[in-house]
Amino acid sequence: MAQGRVEICGVNTSRLPLLKNGEKEALFARIQDGDQEAREAYIEGNLRLVLSVIKRFSSSNENVDDLFQIGCIGLIKAIDNFDTSLNVKFSTYAVPMIIGEIRRFLRDNSSSIRVSRSLKDTAYKAIYVREALTRKNLKEPTIEEIASEVGISKEDIVYAMDAIQNPMSLYEPVFTDGGDTLYVMDQISDKKNKEETWVEHLSLSDAMKMLSDREHEIITLRFFEGKTQMEVAELIGISQAQVSRLEKNALRTMRAYLTA
Repeated sequence: MAQGRVEICGVNTSRLPLLKNGEKEALFARIQDGDQEAREAYIEGNLRLVLSVIKRFSSSNENVDDLFQIGCIGLIKAIDNFDTSLNVKFSTYAVPMIIGEIRRFLRDNSSSIRVSRSLKDTAYKAIYVREALTRKNLKEPTIEEIASEVGISKEDIVYAMDAIQNPMSLYEPVFTDGGDTLYVMDQISDKKNKEETWVEHLSLSDAMKMLSDREHEIITLRFFEGKTQMEVAELIGISQAQVSRLEKNALRTMRAYLTA
């Protein structure tokens, strides 16, 4: 994988903006009010985070453009699901989400047929647009709607999405309960995507030791494996309300330890 490139996926990485804490808070407040321009600015302002993550996969033979775009999907998911009330840094929440997306891509792409650059670009655009329209309209968009937004014929959209149907299938929703969507990818285990492989890089290992076994398990599932509170509740056999309470208590404990 080529490293040190200035331009990745048409993005001049040497000119990426760097958001200050105040700017991040202001943008996120606007995002929560449904401001799409603020969302785009926040995505652009965190692309350096994606770049830092894909460096961890320098030994991969995968094209750096592909890894960057997949990392951006993880970034977007992190932005759309981040809860500011938990008082956790966005980067702490986003890094494992980005890593998880890339690892799933590498796993699913390891035995797949190679797809052309142009087809992948079209498919990735369709993925971004589909997620944006779903959140905007609270329903799955039609192929016609996606094609109109991307500016490409519906036949080309279908062809491109079919070309990467294996990784694409990971984003298919299984069901939605109270606005919390369960995707196919959330039902796939990834034994390589464990806390021990990257937690030390986030300087949280000592803080994790301050938690009870149950709190440790919940934080690992929620923020290191990207599972929803509902999924965690089902996994460990307690209510979602209990998961929420234990999660908040654990985060308070970790925050107190890290800021002491």
